[in-house]
Amino acid sequence: MSTTRHEPRPSRTAPDLPPPARRPHRGPAARLRDLAMGVRFAVSGGREGLTRTALTALGVGLGVGLLLIAASVPQMMDARDSRTAARTAVGPEPGEQAPVSATSLVTAPADTDYRTETVGGEILRPDGADPALPPGLDRAPAAGEMYVSPALADLLASPEGRLLKERLHHRTVGLIGDAGLLDPGELRFYAGSSTLTTDTGGVRVDGYGTRGGGDPMAPVLIVVVVLACVVLLVPVTVFIATAVRFGGEQRDRRLAALRLVGADARTTRWIAAGEALFGAVLGLAVGAGAFAGGRLIAGSVRVWDLSAFPSDVVPVPWLGALILLAVPVVSVVVALLAMRAVTIEPLGVVRRSAPRRGRLWWRLLMLPAGLAVLLATGTVGQDSDVVEPWPVAAGTLLVLFSLTALLPWLVDAVVRRLGRGPVAWQLAVRRLQLGSTSATRAVGGITVAVAGAIALQMVFAAVHDDFNRVTGEDSERAQLTVSAEFPSGELAAEMIREFRATDGVRGVIGTVEAYVVSPEPVAEEDIRPTTLMTVGDCPTLRELARIRSCADGDTFVVHSVRDEPPGDWIDRTARKGKQVNLNSDTPFDGSAPKLWTLPERSPTVMARPDPVGEEHTGILATPGAVDVSALPGAWTTALVQIDESVPDAKEFVRNTAARIDAPVRVRTIHKIERDRQYESVRTGLLAAATATMGLIAASMAVAQIEQLRERRRLLAVLVAFGTGRATLAWSVLLQTAVLVVLGTAMAVAAGIGLGAAMLRMIGKPVTHWGSFLPVAGMGAGLILVVTLLSLPVLVRLMRPGGLRTE
Repeated sequence: MSTTRHEPRPSRTAPDLPPPARRPHRGPAARLRDLAMGVRFAVSGGREGLTRTALTALGVGLGVGLLLIAASVPQMMDARDSRTAARTAVGPEPGEQAPVSATSLVTAPADTDYRTETVGGEILRPDGADPALPPGLDRAPAAGEMYVSPALADLLASPEGRLLKERLHHRTVGLIGDAGLLDPGELRFYAGSSTLTTDTGGVRVDGYGTRGGGDPMAPVLIVVVVLACVVLLVPVTVFIATAVRFGGEQRDRRLAALRLVGADARTTRWIAAGEALFGAVLGLAVGAGAFAGGRLIAGSVRVWDLSAFPSDVVPVPWLGALILLAVPVVSVVVALLAMRAVTIEPLGVVRRSAPRRGRLWWRLLMLPAGLAVLLATGTVGQDSDVVEPWPVAAGTLLVLFSLTALLPWLVDAVVRRLGRGPVAWQLAVRRLQLGSTSATRAVGGITVAVAGAIALQMVFAAVHDDFNRVTGEDSERAQLTVSAEFPSGELAAEMIREFRATDGVRGVIGTVEAYVVSPEPVAEEDIRPTTLMTVGDCPTLRELARIRSCADGDTFVVHSVRDEPPGDWIDRTARKGKQVNLNSDTPFDGSAPKLWTLPERSPTVMARPDPVGEEHTGILATPGAVDVSALPGAWTTALVQIDESVPDAKEFVRNTAARIDAPVRVRTIHKIERDRQYESVRTGLLAAATATMGLIAASMAVAQIEQLRERRRLLAVLVAFGTGRATLAWSVLLQTAVLVVLGTAMAVAAGIGLGAAMLRMIGKPVTHWGSFLPVAGMGAGLILVVTLLSLPVLVRLMRPGGLRTE
C-alpha cells in the first residue's frame, strides 16, 4: 500500500509591501506650480493653443481697454472743468468791473455758430502794457489780429471754411496753446480791438481763472449718470468673464494625459486655470496697448463732438489698479468654476451631455433683491440735497447680473420643449439641447446692454421735459435774433439797413428799446413810474402790436394781452399829451433829464408777442416821432427772417453782423431750449454707448469664431455625411435666432422693470412704454449682423481637413 505524501501548500498571504506614499501636501506653493504649468502649456501648446490664447487675449484686451478708458473719465472731466475755469475772465468781485490798471483789459464774448459747429471767441482790448492774458496766449492780439485754435486754423484754411473766414477777417498771428482749449478739436479764437469799451458792451477784468467751482449737478442727473456707468460697464465685465472661458479639444486631451500620468482632478483644474490666467494677463497687455493707442489718437477722434487731450486721458489710480488686479483673479475663478462641469479621466474628457439643470431659486432672488434696493433708496428729486450713488449702483448691478444667471436657465428650459422641423432647425435645436451654455454666454453681454439701454431710455424720456424748456419762441416768424446791448441809434439804423440787404433775408424786425420814466415821482411812494419805449418802422411795429394804420411820426400806447391784469405803471408813465423823461438814469445819478411829449392822439392798442415770445408794452414810436440818438440807455435788437431755400443764409447774416464794428450777438431762435448739464450728460452717454456697442460687436465676433472653432470637427463630419453647407449655415442662424428671441424678451422685461424702479426713485411716471422697441431691435440686429459676418469662417471650417486627428 502506497502512501501519498502531501507537500505543504504555499502560503497565500500577501508579501510585505512598503507603506503607501503619503499624498503630497497641496498648499499655495503647489497651486502656484500648477498655475505655472498651465502657463507653460498655453505658451507651448502649438498653433491650436496659441490661437486659443490669442482669441482670449483679444477678447480680454478689448474689455480692459474700454475699462481703462472708463476709469479715465473722472480725470478727463476734472481736466475739462479746470480748463474752463482757468480761461474764465474775472474781476475783483463776481459781476463787478475792475479798475483801470496796467494789467486790466476790456473783454467781450464773440461766440458764433458756423453751420453745425459752435465757434467760441473773445474780443480783447488791453488797458496797459502788461495785461492779464487768457491761458494759451503769449501776448495780447493787437487790433486786427487774432489767435486761433489749431482746429479753427485748419477750418479757415479749407474750402469748407470760406464763409467763416469772411466773418473772422482778422489776421491770424498765432495759435492758442493747449492750456487755453477744452479739447484739441475745439474751435476758438481771441481777437484784438481798439474800439471796445465798457460803453459798447465790454467788461473790464483784471485776470483769468474763477475762484469757485461750477454749478453742482442736478440730483436726477447724478442718478442717470450712475445708472449709465453701470449699464455701460457691466456688459464689458460679462464679456471678459466669457473670454477667459474659451476652451479647446487639444487642451482637453492634454488634461486627460496629465490624469494618465498621475495628476489628480484638482491639479488639472488649476492647470487649466493657469492657461486662462496666461490669456488674461496677455489680454491685460493687449488692453494696455489698446488704451495707449487710443490715448494717442484721443485728440484726433471726435465722437458726438467730444475729444480729449492725451495728457488728460489718465485712469484714476485706484480704479486702474483694481482693473489690473481683478482681471487675472476673475480669470482664475471663472476657469475653476467652468471646469466643475467637466469630468477629466485618464482616457478622455467627458463633458456632461445632459447637464443637471441649475437651481432656479438663487437666480430669481437676485432680480427682486436689486429692485428692492433701488426702491428702498427713496425718492430723489430736484430739491434733494444728497444723493448716495452706491445703493443705485448696487441695485442696478444685481438686476443686470441676474440676467446673466437667468438667461442660461431660460434657454435650457425652452429648448427642451422645442420639437420637429427641417434639418437645419433640428441641428440648431439639438445643438442647444446638448449644451447651450457657451452660446448663451456669447449673447449675455448684449442682453445686459439692451436691458440697461431700455432703462436709460425710459429715464431720459421721463426727465426730458424737466431739462428741455419750451421757450415760446416762434421760429416761423423769425429764425435769428441779433442784439447789441449798448445805446446807439446809428447802430440800430445800420443793423436794420445791412441785414435787409443781406442775401437770403426776407425781412427784419429791427427795434431800438429803452426804459423811460415819469418826470414826477409818485408822492406817496417817492418812486418814478417806468415803462418801455420801442422805436421801429411801421412794418416792425405791426409785428409787435395790433395796429390798424401806421405812418412815420405815429406813436402808440400798448397794453398786454396776457392774463395778468395790466398795472397802472404804463398809464402813469405814458400819459397822452404829457412829458416823458427819456433818460432813465436821472433818478439815480442826477443827470439832466431829456423830456419828450407823448402826442395827445396816440391810440391805445394791444400787444402782439414778437417771434421770441416777448411783449413790447409801453410806448411804440416810429423814427419820425423820436430821435433814437436821444435815448441814452437804449439797446438794439433785430429779428431776422431768412429764406431757408438759400444755402447758408444764416451764415450770410452772421457775416453781416461781424462786419458791424461792435460786439453784436447772433442767436438762433429755438422752440425748445435744453439744459446745458443735461445736454452734456446726454452727449457723453451717447459717446460712451457708441464705444460700448462697438466693443460688444467685436467681442461677439470673437466669441462666435471661438465657438465655431470648437465645433469644426463636428461640422466636417456632417459635411462628410452629406449635409449641405447651406443647411449648416441656416442651422447657425436659427440657433442664433432662438437666443435672440429669448435674450431680447428677457432684456425687455428686465429693462422695463429696472426703468420703472428708477422712475419711481426719481418720482416720475412712466411716459413711454414703447421706448424699448428701437433699443431691442438694435440689440437683435447686432447679434444677427455678427452671425452673418461669421459665416465665411463657418464655410472655411467645413473643409474635410477638419477630420484630421493625431
